[in-house]
Amino acid sequence: MAEPISPETHAAYERIHATAEFAELKNNYRSFVLPMTVAFMVWYLFYVIASNWMPGFMNTQVFGTINIALLFGLLQFITTFGIAWWYARYSARKMDPLADDLREGFEQEVGQ
Repeated sequence: MAEPISPETHAAYERIHATAEFAELKNNYRSFVLPMTVAFMVWYLFYVIASNWMPGFMNTQVFGTINIALLFGLLQFITTFGIAWWYARYSARKMDPLADDLREGFEQEVGQ
């Protein structure tokens, strides 16, 4: 079981939660995650729908025995890793400096 949070720690959390920096951190997170999630889900659902209801299109040969369905399946993996890489760069540039500043302020306030 987790140790109870001291009143000083709780007050520090509440103070940080009320800062403009914390609001900016949340906004930066949401401004990346929500659009990327929607875009990826639309892309994924297109793949599923096309696989089920557009077999002629998905069976189109691109080269050799490689068809559009196989390429779309592989692109799902590439898209996943691409978004993860993009998020890591975005986070390092826009979110990590804010989070580090908030963490340092918290540690100074509670003496950790």
